[in-house]
Amino acid sequence: MNNLVILISLIMLSAQATEYDKVSVEVSAENISGGSYYVLGMSGAATEFEGFISNSGFIVTSDGVVVFDALGSPSLANAMLSEIRKVTDKDIKLVIVSHYHADHIYGLQVFKEQGAKIWAPQGVRVYIDSELSENMLDSRRESLFPWVNDDTYIVEPDRIIEKDFEFSLGNHQFLISYFGKVHSDGDMSLLNITDKTLYSGDIIFEGRIPFVGDADIIEWAKTIEMVSRMPVTYFIPGHGRASDEPKQTMDLTHRYLNFLLDNFRPVVEDMKEFDEAYDSIDWSEFETEVAFDKANRKNAFAVYLYLEQNTD
Repeated sequence: MNNLVILISLIMLSAQATEYDKVSVEVSAENISGGSYYVLGMSGAATEFEGFISNSGFIVTSDGVVVFDALGSPSLANAMLSEIRKVTDKDIKLVIVSHYHADHIYGLQVFKEQGAKIWAPQGVRVYIDSELSENMLDSRRESLFPWVNDDTYIVEPDRIIEKDFEFSLGNHQFLISYFGKVHSDGDMSLLNITDKTLYSGDIIFEGRIPFVGDADIIEWAKTIEMVSRMPVTYFIPGHGRASDEPKQTMDLTHRYLNFLLDNFRPVVEDMKEFDEAYDSIDWSEFETEVAFDKANRKNAFAVYLYLEQNTD
């Protein structure tokens, strides 16, 4: 009788489990070092490849799993959860969110359902409480349906991080570096000290043109300089392939941001029109990079406006 009760309970729990539409893109986890893994997104614009255009990762410790970022839909996160379960059946204890942009947070609800605590950087409330977040989710419910739908929601963080600090879980030691407003309204990275592996979030884009948006581009460029001095062996960017050559992985983002700053500072100082200035710049160094056609002009205009507002 007791066995029958247990069986019925398990069936009921299974029936109550949230079901997510499967994605057709391949979501697979790659071991980087020790207990550190990452999931490599594809190089493309926001809604390409069923929204699978950013990276995520996880670290398996002796006392549970730490996840870094949650991908761009619950369906993608659910596929990632399946990858985690191929490696370990340990509880997922934490999700460290590098920043609140759609391609990194729409999968959070999957890990929240697993009982994970969500840690996010100071500044995310600016995004959560904005019309942009509501409009973006509505837009994605159309462009990424059925993987993002009416059941998709923005998960509130359980803890807000506003300074650097170390913590441990099981046999692993970690460092969270809080950057403030850089690429987004609030950014941070996760260093797995034990495995010497850094998960950078969108501080770094590898293999494609970065998304600038309303970034503080001067602080972003400074932050890359700081990150380049961190003692790491393995580096996992927010977009693009991981490597054991951190400085090489950072190179495209670093060069691109400084190129924008160097070219548009004199334009703003001389009060030139944007269109004329843009057309006069030699973009050949970057025009073959993925997402150049879709992102570059928008990025350049964002930097132009930023410098207008931040130049004496």
